[in-house]
Amino acid sequence: MRVRKVVRNIGMWGAGVAIAAVLGVACAQPASAEEIGNMIAFKGGFMRLNSNRADNLFTDARNPLGAGLNDNQNGWYVGAWLDLAMSKDAWGMMNGTWAVGEIGLQFNRIASKVVTNTANIGVGTTPPAGLQVTSTTPSRQQLTMVTIDIAPKLKFMEGNAFRPWLIPVGLDIHVISPPSNQTQYLDVGVQFGAGFEWQVWKAFKLGMDARYHLTANMTNTTNSYFQVGPYVGIAF
Repeated sequence: MRVRKVVRNIGMWGAGVAIAAVLGVACAQPASAEEIGNMIAFKGGFMRLNSNRADNLFTDARNPLGAGLNDNQNGWYVGAWLDLAMSKDAWGMMNGTWAVGEIGLQFNRIASKVVTNTANIGVGTTPPAGLQVTSTTPSRQQLTMVTIDIAPKLKFMEGNAFRPWLIPVGLDIHVISPPSNQTQYLDVGVQFGAGFEWQVWKAFKLGMDARYHLTANMTNTTNSYFQVGPYVGIAF
């Protein structure tokens, strides 16, 4: 009987230790991706400049020797951003609303045309301004733009698979190519955005967003643009 009792006590202690170990491991497990609030997202879509960049020396050489205008305002973009969680209740102001910080990078490609451009022009002695046409064959002049942004983002409806979000205002830094007639290529501005996302499986999300970028036009060109498109996010 004594042996049986000892064995039973050992079994009970072993079971208790096993249960405690399981509970300890469970408590030590990292929080789910949804609870942490960070996310990396990859995006792409449609963009449109407020005004085209035609009639510039580097875009289509219309001033003074060009033929044809690089006057398309439409284009596409690809990019990515990183969301970093800052508060799960907007610092006590809104329950169920997250405040996250976005750090983003985006490449814009404006639909470009085959025109006379700086590839067809060289330095010479003929007027005006010492420029002369060195080739009569037009070529495609690529119009591109890079946007770097840092923006606060409010994500609503915590705990739901569907979550809308809003960027009240964010900071933009832009690089345009080719440069302006004055060879300036850096610009600054702000952006406003809104979108939504759907948790499709575990940490994977699909979403849509629309943004407007208002620039200071410090390059003496009009750089403001609108964009809309889908994205894929991975929470962590």
